[in-house]
Amino acid sequence: MPKMKTRSSAAKRFKQTGSGKLMRMKANKSHILNKKSRKRKRNLRKQTEIDASNLKQMKRCMPYM
Repeated sequence: MPKMKTRSSAAKRFKQTGSGKLMRMKANKSHILNKKSRKRKRNLRKQTEIDASNLKQMKRCMPYM
């Protein structure tokens, strides 16, 4: 059986925590920042956990994570 390939696009976007959760960065932090509040921009810097509804697809994209 050949090795399964990791999707490199997914590997660049998602990181795994020590407990096995997949983390992603939040969207909407790239442009049109002057109308967004400081608090909102600050919270967009943080990572968040991937939703459980997408977890199965992400595990398939990254089989060795």
